[in-house]
Amino acid sequence: MPDVRTWLLWALTVLVTASRVRNPLYSILTLLIAAVVELVCAPHRGAGLPSSFRFGVTVVVLGALFNGLTAHLGDTVLFSLPAQLPLSGGPVTLEALVYGATNGLVLAAIFSSFSTFNRVTPVRDLVRLTPRAFHEAGVVISIALTFIPQMMYHLDEIRDAQAVRGHRMRGLRDWLPVILPLLTGGLERAIGLAEAMVARGYGALSNRRHSLRTQMFLLVGLMGVLVGWLAFLLLPQWRLAAVSGMIASGGLIAGLLWQTGRSIPHTSYRMHRWTLCDSLIVLGCCVTLVSMFAPLPFVNRKALYYSPYPRLSPPPFDAVAGVGLFGLLVPAIVVKRGAADDRD
Repeated sequence: MPDVRTWLLWALTVLVTASRVRNPLYSILTLLIAAVVELVCAPHRGAGLPSSFRFGVTVVVLGALFNGLTAHLGDTVLFSLPAQLPLSGGPVTLEALVYGATNGLVLAAIFSSFSTFNRVTPVRDLVRLTPRAFHEAGVVISIALTFIPQMMYHLDEIRDAQAVRGHRMRGLRDWLPVILPLLTGGLERAIGLAEAMVARGYGALSNRRHSLRTQMFLLVGLMGVLVGWLAFLLLPQWRLAAVSGMIASGGLIAGLLWQTGRSIPHTSYRMHRWTLCDSLIVLGCCVTLVSMFAPLPFVNRKALYYSPYPRLSPPPFDAVAGVGLFGLLVPAIVVKRGAADDRD
Protein backbone atom coordinates (compact mmCIF):
# COMPACT_ATOMS: atom_id res chain seq x y z
CA MET A 1 0.00 0.00 0.00
CA PRO A 2 1.39 3.47 -0.85
CA ASP A 3 2.68 5.78 1.86
CA VAL A 4 0.27 8.06 3.72
CA ARG A 5 2.14 11.13 2.45
CA THR A 6 1.55 9.94 -1.10
CA TRP A 7 -2.17 9.55 -0.44
CA LEU A 8 -2.31 13.01 1.12
CA LEU A 9 -0.65 14.52 -1.96
CA TRP A 10 -3.12 12.67 -4.19
CA ALA A 11 -6.12 13.95 -2.20
CA LEU A 12 -4.79 17.53 -2.25
CA THR A 13 -4.22 17.27 -6.01
CA VAL A 14 -7.83 16.23 -6.54
CA LEU A 15 -8.95 19.04 -4.22
CA VAL A 16 -6.99 21.71 -6.08
CA THR A 17 -7.99 20.40 -9.50
CA ALA A 18 -11.68 20.12 -8.67
CA SER A 19 -11.74 23.55 -7.02
CA ARG A 20 -9.99 25.46 -9.79
CA VAL A 21 -11.48 23.79 -12.88
CA ARG A 22 -15.05 24.96 -13.53
CA ASN A 23 -16.07 22.68 -16.37
CA PRO A 24 -18.64 19.90 -15.82
CA LEU A 25 -16.86 17.55 -18.21
CA TYR A 26 -13.60 17.71 -16.27
CA SER A 27 -15.48 17.53 -12.96
CA ILE A 28 -17.27 14.35 -14.06
CA LEU A 29 -13.98 12.86 -15.26
CA THR A 30 -12.29 13.72 -11.95
CA LEU A 31 -15.19 12.21 -10.02
CA LEU A 32 -15.07 8.99 -12.05
CA ILE A 33 -11.31 8.66 -11.58
CA ALA A 34 -11.64 9.16 -7.82
CA ALA A 35 -14.42 6.57 -7.72
CA VAL A 36 -12.26 4.04 -9.58
CA VAL A 37 -9.34 4.64 -7.21
CA GLU A 38 -11.63 4.19 -4.22
CA LEU A 39 -13.11 0.99 -5.66
CA VAL A 40 -9.72 -0.56 -6.43
CA CYS A 41 -7.72 0.59 -3.42
CA ALA A 42 -10.37 0.35 -0.67
CA PRO A 43 -13.13 -2.06 -1.73
CA HIS A 44 -14.03 -3.16 1.82
CA ARG A 45 -12.68 -0.48 4.16
CA GLY A 46 -14.73 2.16 5.90
CA ALA A 47 -18.12 0.52 5.60
CA GLY A 48 -19.61 3.22 7.81
CA LEU A 49 -18.67 6.09 5.52
CA PRO A 50 -21.32 7.70 3.34
CA SER A 51 -21.37 6.43 -0.22
CA SER A 52 -19.60 8.78 -2.64
CA PHE A 53 -22.19 7.99 -5.32
CA ARG A 54 -25.15 8.80 -3.07
CA PHE A 55 -23.47 11.94 -1.79
CA GLY A 56 -22.69 13.03 -5.36
CA VAL A 57 -26.25 12.51 -6.59
CA THR A 58 -27.66 14.32 -3.57
CA VAL A 59 -25.36 17.34 -3.76
CA VAL A 60 -25.78 17.71 -7.55
CA VAL A 61 -29.58 17.65 -7.29
CA LEU A 62 -29.65 20.01 -4.31
CA GLY A 63 -27.13 22.36 -5.91
CA ALA A 64 -29.14 22.54 -9.12
CA LEU A 65 -32.41 23.16 -7.26
CA PHE A 66 -30.97 25.77 -4.92
CA ASN A 67 -29.27 27.76 -7.67
CA GLY A 68 -32.24 27.39 -10.00
CA LEU A 69 -34.63 28.78 -7.38
CA THR A 70 -32.40 31.62 -6.20
CA ALA A 71 -30.45 32.76 -9.30
CA HIS A 72 -32.90 34.04 -11.89
CA LEU A 73 -30.38 34.41 -14.72
CA GLY A 74 -30.26 32.96 -18.19
CA ASP A 75 -32.29 33.10 -21.37
CA THR A 76 -33.91 29.63 -21.34
CA VAL A 77 -36.86 30.05 -18.97
CA LEU A 78 -38.42 26.75 -17.91
CA PHE A 79 -41.21 28.16 -15.73
CA SER A 80 -41.85 31.08 -13.42
CA LEU A 81 -42.76 31.21 -9.75
CA PRO A 82 -44.94 33.93 -8.24
CA ALA A 83 -43.00 37.10 -7.57
CA GLN A 84 -44.45 37.26 -4.05
CA LEU A 85 -42.32 34.29 -2.94
CA PRO A 86 -39.22 35.48 -1.05
CA LEU A 87 -35.88 34.74 -2.77
CA SER A 88 -37.32 32.05 -5.07
CA GLY A 89 -39.92 34.16 -6.83
CA GLY A 90 -39.20 34.74 -10.51
CA PRO A 91 -38.18 32.77 -13.59
CA VAL A 92 -36.39 29.41 -13.20
CA THR A 93 -33.91 29.01 -16.03
CA LEU A 94 -32.08 26.03 -17.46
CA GLU A 95 -28.77 27.89 -17.23
CA ALA A 96 -29.17 28.39 -13.47
CA LEU A 97 -29.90 24.69 -12.97
CA VAL A 98 -26.81 23.69 -14.96
CA TYR A 99 -24.59 26.10 -13.04
CA GLY A 100 -25.84 24.74 -9.71
CA ALA A 101 -25.29 21.16 -10.87
CA THR A 102 -21.73 22.09 -11.89
CA ASN A 103 -21.03 23.36 -8.39
CA GLY A 104 -22.48 20.14 -7.02
CA LEU A 105 -20.10 18.11 -9.18
CA VAL A 106 -17.17 20.05 -7.75
CA LEU A 107 -18.27 19.30 -4.18
CA ALA A 108 -18.82 15.63 -5.06
CA ALA A 109 -15.31 15.31 -6.51
CA ILE A 110 -13.77 16.91 -3.40
CA PHE A 111 -15.77 14.63 -1.11
CA SER A 112 -14.80 11.56 -3.12
CA SER A 113 -11.10 12.36 -2.86
CA PHE A 114 -11.09 12.71 0.92
CA SER A 115 -13.46 9.75 1.31
CA THR A 116 -10.89 7.66 -0.55
CA PHE A 117 -8.09 9.08 1.60
CA ASN A 118 -10.04 8.23 4.76
CA ARG A 119 -10.72 4.68 3.58
CA VAL A 120 -7.16 3.78 2.54
CA THR A 121 -5.27 5.49 5.39
CA PRO A 122 -5.10 3.78 8.79
CA VAL A 123 -5.37 5.98 11.87
CA ARG A 124 -1.88 5.01 13.04
CA ASP A 125 -0.40 6.40 9.82
CA LEU A 126 -2.22 9.70 10.32
CA VAL A 127 -0.84 9.92 13.86
CA ARG A 128 2.66 9.19 12.60
CA LEU A 129 2.28 11.93 9.98
CA THR A 130 1.64 14.53 12.68
CA PRO A 131 4.73 16.58 13.67
CA ARG A 132 6.17 15.54 17.02
CA ALA A 133 5.48 18.98 18.47
CA PHE A 134 1.74 18.32 17.95
CA HIS A 135 1.70 14.62 18.78
CA GLU A 136 -1.09 14.95 21.34
CA ALA A 137 -3.22 17.15 19.09
CA GLY A 138 -2.61 14.69 16.26
CA VAL A 139 -4.00 11.82 18.32
CA VAL A 140 -7.09 13.87 19.21
CA ILE A 141 -7.69 14.91 15.60
CA SER A 142 -7.26 11.33 14.38
CA ILE A 143 -9.82 10.11 16.91
CA ALA A 144 -12.20 12.88 15.81
CA LEU A 145 -11.79 11.95 12.14
CA THR A 146 -12.79 8.35 12.84
CA PHE A 147 -15.70 9.21 15.13
CA ILE A 148 -18.38 9.80 12.48
CA PRO A 149 -17.52 6.71 10.34
CA GLN A 150 -17.49 4.48 13.44
CA MET A 151 -20.75 5.98 14.68
CA MET A 152 -22.47 5.40 11.34
CA TYR A 153 -21.12 1.85 11.18
CA HIS A 154 -22.47 1.03 14.65
CA LEU A 155 -25.76 2.75 13.80
CA ASP A 156 -26.20 0.38 10.86
CA GLU A 157 -25.41 -2.59 13.12
CA ILE A 158 -27.95 -1.50 15.75
CA ARG A 159 -30.67 -0.90 13.16
CA ASP A 160 -30.06 -4.34 11.63
CA ALA A 161 -30.18 -5.97 15.06
CA GLN A 162 -33.42 -4.18 15.95
CA ALA A 163 -34.92 -5.12 12.59
CA VAL A 164 -34.19 -8.80 13.27
CA ARG A 165 -36.09 -8.43 16.56
CA GLY A 166 -39.10 -7.09 14.64
CA HIS A 167 -38.60 -3.39 15.34
CA ARG A 168 -39.97 -1.04 12.69
CA MET A 169 -39.24 2.68 12.26
CA ARG A 170 -42.60 4.48 12.03
CA GLY A 171 -42.03 7.70 13.97
CA LEU A 172 -39.77 9.62 16.32
CA ARG A 173 -40.56 7.36 19.28
CA ASP A 174 -39.29 4.34 17.35
CA TRP A 175 -35.80 5.89 17.31
CA LEU A 176 -35.44 5.44 21.09
CA PRO A 177 -34.38 1.74 20.92
CA VAL A 178 -31.73 2.80 18.38
CA ILE A 179 -30.40 5.98 19.99
CA LEU A 180 -29.95 4.51 23.49
CA PRO A 181 -27.70 1.59 22.41
CA LEU A 182 -25.77 3.95 20.13
CA LEU A 183 -25.18 6.40 22.99
CA THR A 184 -24.28 3.64 25.45
CA GLY A 185 -21.90 2.00 23.01
CA GLY A 186 -20.26 5.34 22.27
CA LEU A 187 -19.67 5.98 25.97
CA GLU A 188 -18.24 2.50 26.46
CA ARG A 189 -15.85 2.93 23.52
CA ALA A 190 -14.78 6.34 24.83
CA ILE A 191 -14.05 4.95 28.31
CA GLY A 192 -12.17 1.98 26.88
CA LEU A 193 -10.13 4.25 24.63
CA ALA A 194 -9.30 6.59 27.52
CA GLU A 195 -8.15 3.67 29.69
CA ALA A 196 -6.01 2.28 26.88
CA MET A 197 -4.40 5.69 26.25
CA VAL A 198 -3.62 6.17 29.94
CA ALA A 199 -2.15 2.66 30.14
CA ARG A 200 0.15 3.49 27.22
CA GLY A 201 1.37 6.70 28.82
CA TYR A 202 -0.58 9.20 26.75
CA GLY A 203 -0.17 12.69 28.19
CA ALA A 204 2.98 11.86 30.14
CA LEU A 205 4.77 14.77 28.45
CA SER A 206 1.89 17.24 28.62
CA ASN A 207 3.29 18.95 31.76
CA ARG A 208 6.64 19.68 30.14
CA ARG A 209 6.96 23.44 29.68
CA HIS A 210 8.88 25.04 26.84
CA SER A 211 11.60 27.56 27.54
CA LEU A 212 10.82 31.27 27.60
CA ARG A 213 13.12 31.81 24.63
CA THR A 214 11.17 29.32 22.52
CA GLN A 215 7.89 30.98 23.44
CA MET A 216 9.24 34.44 22.60
CA PHE A 217 10.59 33.33 19.22
CA LEU A 218 7.27 31.65 18.43
CA LEU A 219 5.42 34.86 19.30
CA VAL A 220 7.79 36.86 17.07
CA GLY A 221 7.20 34.43 14.19
CA LEU A 222 3.42 34.61 14.51
CA MET A 223 3.49 38.41 14.74
CA GLY A 224 5.74 38.53 11.68
CA VAL A 225 3.28 36.45 9.64
CA LEU A 226 0.37 38.63 10.78
CA VAL A 227 2.14 41.94 10.07
CA GLY A 228 3.36 40.69 6.68
CA TRP A 229 -0.13 39.58 5.72
CA LEU A 230 -1.64 42.94 6.70
CA ALA A 231 1.11 44.81 4.83
CA PHE A 232 0.47 42.67 1.74
CA LEU A 233 -3.22 43.55 1.82
CA LEU A 234 -3.03 47.24 2.77
CA LEU A 235 0.32 48.48 1.36
CA PRO A 236 0.75 47.48 -2.30
CA GLN A 237 4.15 49.22 -2.53
CA TRP A 238 5.52 46.96 0.24
CA ARG A 239 4.24 43.64 -1.10
CA LEU A 240 7.69 42.22 -1.87
CA ALA A 241 8.94 43.04 1.61
CA ALA A 242 5.71 41.68 3.10
CA VAL A 243 6.08 38.36 1.28
CA SER A 244 9.74 38.12 2.31
CA GLY A 245 8.79 38.80 5.92
CA MET A 246 6.07 36.14 5.88
CA ILE A 247 8.47 33.60 4.41
CA ALA A 248 11.12 34.40 7.03
CA SER A 249 8.57 34.25 9.85
CA GLY A 250 7.19 30.97 8.54
CA GLY A 251 10.70 29.55 8.41
CA LEU A 252 11.28 30.62 12.00
CA ILE A 253 8.06 28.92 13.14
CA ALA A 254 8.92 25.73 11.22
CA GLY A 255 12.39 25.67 12.77
CA LEU A 256 10.98 26.09 16.27
CA LEU A 257 8.49 23.28 15.72
CA TRP A 258 11.25 21.02 14.42
CA GLN A 259 13.49 21.82 17.37
CA THR A 260 10.61 21.22 19.80
CA GLY A 261 9.78 17.92 18.14
CA ARG A 262 13.33 16.67 18.57
CA SER A 263 12.98 16.89 22.35
CA ILE A 264 10.02 14.48 22.34
CA PRO A 265 10.93 10.74 22.40
CA HIS A 266 9.63 8.92 19.37
CA THR A 267 9.74 5.26 18.39
CA SER A 268 8.37 3.40 15.36
CA TYR A 269 7.33 -0.22 15.40
CA ARG A 270 7.49 -0.60 11.64
CA MET A 271 9.04 2.00 9.34
CA HIS A 272 7.39 2.57 5.96
CA ARG A 273 9.97 2.90 3.21
CA TRP A 274 9.51 5.07 0.17
CA THR A 275 9.02 2.80 -2.83
CA LEU A 276 8.82 3.06 -6.59
CA CYS A 277 5.02 2.97 -6.33
CA ASP A 278 5.06 6.14 -4.24
CA SER A 279 7.28 7.86 -6.79
CA LEU A 280 4.94 6.87 -9.62
CA ILE A 281 1.92 8.28 -7.79
CA VAL A 282 3.76 11.54 -7.11
CA LEU A 283 4.72 11.69 -10.79
CA GLY A 284 1.08 11.16 -11.79
CA CYS A 285 -0.03 14.00 -9.52
CA CYS A 286 2.64 16.26 -11.01
CA VAL A 287 1.46 15.41 -14.53
CA THR A 288 -2.10 16.38 -13.57
CA LEU A 289 -1.07 19.65 -11.94
CA VAL A 290 1.15 20.61 -14.87
CA SER A 291 -1.52 19.83 -17.46
CA MET A 292 -4.12 21.78 -15.51
CA PHE A 293 -2.22 24.86 -14.35
CA ALA A 294 1.11 25.21 -16.16
CA PRO A 295 1.10 27.75 -19.05
CA LEU A 296 1.55 25.12 -21.75
CA PRO A 297 1.13 26.48 -25.30
CA PHE A 298 -0.73 23.38 -26.55
CA VAL A 299 -3.40 23.44 -23.80
CA ASN A 300 -6.51 25.57 -24.24
CA ARG A 301 -6.92 27.26 -20.86
CA LYS A 302 -10.34 28.61 -21.77
CA ALA A 303 -11.69 25.06 -21.92
CA LEU A 304 -11.09 24.63 -18.18
CA TYR A 305 -13.69 27.26 -17.31
CA TYR A 306 -17.29 27.14 -18.43
CA SER A 307 -20.30 29.33 -17.79
CA PRO A 308 -23.78 28.44 -19.07
CA TYR A 309 -24.85 32.08 -19.03
CA PRO A 310 -26.49 33.85 -20.81
CA ARG A 311 -27.62 30.96 -23.05
CA LEU A 312 -26.75 27.30 -22.53
CA SER A 313 -24.14 25.91 -24.90
CA PRO A 314 -22.03 22.70 -24.93
CA PRO A 315 -18.98 22.98 -22.64
CA PRO A 316 -15.59 22.95 -24.39
CA PHE A 317 -13.13 20.12 -23.87
CA ASP A 318 -9.37 20.08 -24.38
CA ALA A 319 -8.04 16.55 -24.94
CA VAL A 320 -4.56 17.26 -23.56
CA ALA A 321 -5.93 18.51 -20.25
CA GLY A 322 -8.32 15.56 -20.12
CA VAL A 323 -5.48 13.08 -20.62
CA GLY A 324 -3.52 14.86 -17.88
CA LEU A 325 -6.31 14.05 -15.40
CA PHE A 326 -5.54 10.36 -15.83
CA GLY A 327 -2.40 10.94 -13.78
CA LEU A 328 -4.75 10.69 -10.79
CA LEU A 329 -5.48 7.09 -11.84
CA VAL A 330 -1.94 5.92 -11.06
CA PRO A 331 -2.77 4.74 -7.48
CA ALA A 332 -5.38 2.30 -8.83
CA ILE A 333 -2.93 0.98 -11.44
CA VAL A 334 -0.14 0.59 -8.89
CA VAL A 335 -2.31 -1.16 -6.28
CA LYS A 336 -3.90 -3.43 -8.88
CA ARG A 337 -0.49 -4.37 -10.26
CA GLY A 338 0.85 -5.05 -6.76
CA ALA A 339 -2.13 -7.29 -5.94
CA ALA A 340 -1.59 -9.24 -9.18
CA ASP A 341 2.12 -9.71 -8.36
CA ASP A 342 1.24 -10.95 -4.86
CA ARG A 343 -1.12 -13.58 -6.30
CA ASP A 344 1.56 -14.75 -8.70
